Amino acid sequence: MWDDAFPSFLIGLREGLEAGLVVSVLVATLVRADAKSRLPQVWTGVLAAIALSMSFGAVLTFTAASLSTAVQEAFGGALSVVAVAFVTAMVFWMRRSARSLAGEIKEKVTEALTMGAGVLVLTSFLAVGREGLETALFLWTTARAANESAGPLTGAGIGLVLAAALCWGLYRRVLSINLTRFFTATGAVLIVIAAGVLGYGLRDLQEGGILPGGTAYAVDLSGSVDAGSWYSTLLQGVLNLTPTMTWLQVVGYVGYLGVVLTLFVRGLRGLRGLRGAVPSPSPSPSPSPSPAPTRTAPVTPPRPTKAPPPLLAPTRHRPAWLIPVAVVAVPAVLAGLVVVLARPKPAGGETVAVSAKDCGQGFTAPEPGRQTFQMRNTGDQTSEVYLIDPATNAVYGEIEGLAPGTTRDLVATVAGGTYAWRCVPSDGKAVTSKAVRVGGAAGAGAVVPVSEQDLAGPLRAYKAYVNRGLATLVTETRKLGDDIRAGHLGAARADWLTAHRTYASLGAAYGTFEDFDQKINGRPDGLPGGVHDKDFTGFQRIEYGLWHGQSAGELKGPAHQLADAAAGLLKAFPHQDFDASDLPLRAHEILENTLQFELTGDTDQGSGTGLATADANLAGTRELLTVLRPLLTTRAPRLLPTVDADIARLQALLDAEHRDGRWTPVDRLGRTAKARIDGATGQLLEDLSPVPDLLEIRKSA
Repeated sequence: MWDDAFPSFLIGLREGLEAGLVVSVLVATLVRADAKSRLPQVWTGVLAAIALSMSFGAVLTFTAASLSTAVQEAFGGALSVVAVAFVTAMVFWMRRSARSLAGEIKEKVTEALTMGAGVLVLTSFLAVGREGLETALFLWTTARAANESAGPLTGAGIGLVLAAALCWGLYRRVLSINLTRFFTATGAVLIVIAAGVLGYGLRDLQEGGILPGGTAYAVDLSGSVDAGSWYSTLLQGVLNLTPTMTWLQVVGYVGYLGVVLTLFVRGLRGLRGLRGAVPSPSPSPSPSPSPAPTRTAPVTPPRPTKAPPPLLAPTRHRPAWLIPVAVVAVPAVLAGLVVVLARPKPAGGETVAVSAKDCGQGFTAPEPGRQTFQMRNTGDQTSEVYLIDPATNAVYGEIEGLAPGTTRDLVATVAGGTYAWRCVPSDGKAVTSKAVRVGGAAGAGAVVPVSEQDLAGPLRAYKAYVNRGLATLVTETRKLGDDIRAGHLGAARADWLTAHRTYASLGAAYGTFEDFDQKINGRPDGLPGGVHDKDFTGFQRIEYGLWHGQSAGELKGPAHQLADAAAGLLKAFPHQDFDASDLPLRAHEILENTLQFELTGDTDQGSGTGLATADANLAGTRELLTVLRPLLTTRAPRLLPTVDADIARLQALLDAEHRDGRWTPVDRLGRTAKARIDGATGQLLEDLSPVPDLLEIRKSA
């Protein structure tokens, strides 16, 4: 769970610190200035921002629709720029307040804070609101990617608690220092932080398509700076400085910092000049003595008259709880309305039948937009159902395993074009419904289906690759056995690695190897005797012996078993059933196992060659993508260039750990190198994740 929690922990800590800094300054200022009565204005803004953020998270969670990437970036960028404007205004307001408070803080603070409640409410609301909205969106995204919410929520909670603790420490500290010095120090820090936020916001606006220059980079240190390292995380979290920055970001950052910081420092110099120019107040003259009162007759004061009744009713004060309740209730109510109104409605208000006889019954031309179709299986067989373009068989949406008598929702985006339903009973022939036409502009997002015939060519090419690899494996395992029988254990270690890398490069065929895989590369996990169990055989058994001082006599038997298993697999493989649908799945699964086993050292039996195995797994993935490239190019033309760049980056990182014929053991990798390799593998896995869906075999009529 920590793997899923750690990114959320970082975002919680980062966003919490950014928001808490401004709030801490405001609270400390008011407390020090003996203006505690203004604190509810700050907490009202904070409470409103928290309510808005939680409501935003609820909208994302409970509606099927989500913001596009461009809208997310544009929204975050615009809010960042607004936040910078308000924080900048607050910094200069504090500087002016410091000048007013230099003499007598308690007497002057009320005058210095006469800017009204709105400034404090808006400043605290924007400080917390921007970070809260980003955090809600980030948590929702990571939870969906991880298919679970416990890890991301736990990580974010820990980060926010730690941020709150740090802000509390800051708050306690500023209460014990000189207020003017405090304004000077925190003002300068806030300006630097605001410059980073501005650069961050400008980048968001570029990625959202609002501002140009998104690919014009002024700084690109991604090849030499690890974005996941502690120092990089610190710079990004506190100052929003990233290894890659566009010219607009750099100009905005430097320009804001130069102009605003110059004005801020100039104002401080003016403040010092005023202090030197103001003369010391001269002592007030002593009051003249009053003359002695003369004796006069006592004056009887007039009897008070009864005041007339007021013409207007007395002013009624708002209850103290009214505003806090309102700032929580209003976002919650609005979020509820958005959930209800934005939830996709059933097309035509009717269910659509799914069966061999009634496929598509009840289907009428829907309105363009995101729609929910209620699919009910009216037949007697479990079925698959697809919303398709009948002209191209492109799939817009699908449901698998719809049981008889059950109803499930299918959500799809409808645009201009022709639509039909394809119902595929488990033991019957696919049936296609009557097509309907939807007016309007044509949409995108349909996946052209793949048939077994489409995958037949890539499958033949990959099987030929595996056959060649197995023939090489047989030769290499026999040489390994000869080394061990001759007692040349040093040569055996080198030949063991060569043979093991050959086997590791055949990753897409593992599911086809049946029992041979356990004999050739089985692990000791789960065996009663562990590494000493009689059933522990294959590469890892020999690895354990070669790197734990076992003699050649002890290793002859395992080496002979390995060579026999390799020869048996070579003979059996042409007759084994290699399911074509395994190819798209293996494109992602090979490196999943690499990240889980090789890059954690879990399979290492003493050789320290986990990175060599990872390198072989990468080679196998590259070969698999080569045979699938024609199918992927026509379905996702932008996918392969991205994946190729990911592979090149990971390959370079692995090559850097292969020096003088030796591989760095995983447990001896530096923290930065380990983070880079894990991060590059994770990014490649993320970019490969669409391949199984793009190349899934679907039945056609």
